[in-house]
Amino acid sequence: MSEKWRNENWFTSSWNFAEEVRSGLHFSDHIKIHDVTLRDGEQQAGLIFDYKQKIALAEKLSEMGIHRIEAGMPAVSAQDRQVIVDLAKRSDIKSEIFAFARCMVDDVKRAADCGVKGVVIEIPCNEEMITKAYGWTMERALELSIQASLAAKEAGLYTVFFPIDMTRASMKWSLDLLEHVADNGHMDSLAIVDTMGVLAPHTVPYLVRAVKARIPGKPVELHFHDDYGLGAANTIMGLAAGADVAHTTIGAVGERAGNAPYEDVVLSLLTLYGVDLGLDYSQIYPLSKMLREFSGLQFRGNRGITGDTVFDIESGIVADWYMKPHDSDPLITNSYLPALTGHPDAKIVLGKHSGISSVDCYLAARKLDLTKEQKRLLVDAVKERAYEKHGLLNDADFDELTAKICG
Repeated sequence: MSEKWRNENWFTSSWNFAEEVRSGLHFSDHIKIHDVTLRDGEQQAGLIFDYKQKIALAEKLSEMGIHRIEAGMPAVSAQDRQVIVDLAKRSDIKSEIFAFARCMVDDVKRAADCGVKGVVIEIPCNEEMITKAYGWTMERALELSIQASLAAKEAGLYTVFFPIDMTRASMKWSLDLLEHVADNGHMDSLAIVDTMGVLAPHTVPYLVRAVKARIPGKPVELHFHDDYGLGAANTIMGLAAGADVAHTTIGAVGERAGNAPYEDVVLSLLTLYGVDLGLDYSQIYPLSKMLREFSGLQFRGNRGITGDTVFDIESGIVADWYMKPHDSDPLITNSYLPALTGHPDAKIVLGKHSGISSVDCYLAARKLDLTKEQKRLLVDAVKERAYEKHGLLNDADFDELTAKICG
């Protein structure tokens, strides 16, 4: 059987593909992922990647097929600038390299000097932020937007206009600002920027449609933060409404609660919506491991898609489900195969919730044959040891208990 919801790699829900559901989706045919791990991701408090680590992460992102990499902000440090320069000149890096700039002509020139493909130009969009945080007048914000964006055009850079805190500004002011810069300055695309992560999912399609109607013919990019854990959901909602580019990070790293995690976005698009971005999805877990190794960050073990223990099975009932059809249909107990994201295969672990099928798996690996009564006693002993350890058993625990049961 091969359907968009079920094939050899995943088994999701056919309901996702009902005509009544699909009629409301308007995905672009050319969606791109714009990774901001090396810039916004590193703005997470206490997170620093050194030169070699940034290059390694970029190489891995390029290898898996990520379309664009925002390699940093040249004005931050000489090291950041060197990373951008070195990535931009490498022919083996297939991802387009972008730099980030404040809405200043000098910042744009620094980006151009790095040899990048494009630049993301930020400007405060929220009226309160402009006057209270920046101390600018509204006229100054407009003037700087026009000057910087025209400088980017003159430098031949693909220009993404990036209005900070747009989603807490009035819609009229935001759209007026975008239209003013589009008419008097320059933008190749514009980003809807939810700096504080305050959009509700069902607001996003309306906002995408409003921006596209006001600024027709310009690609729309989505930059959503994860303060309410909705970064990925909001991004998917925006893409389904016709947005063209998603700004994401590896593992949702980033300012405060982080950015939309690319893993959740791209795997959901593939398996729940039938939208294949052409990535090497088997690099998802290895890239997550690389990020954690470099950063020292800890992800919860059962985090969806990237968790180390997400495919572990403790429940005896689920172990039984897993073992019976595993060879003929391993997707009965998972929505997708571990290999799809580069995980090792699912495994049965021993703990408080283990059952006969759990110990059968361990006994089979040891070529041991116990009676039903011995297995029952062994399951009881496993549960008792789990209570003692307040956690899972290891192989030594199991071997010790088995030896006692067998006499």
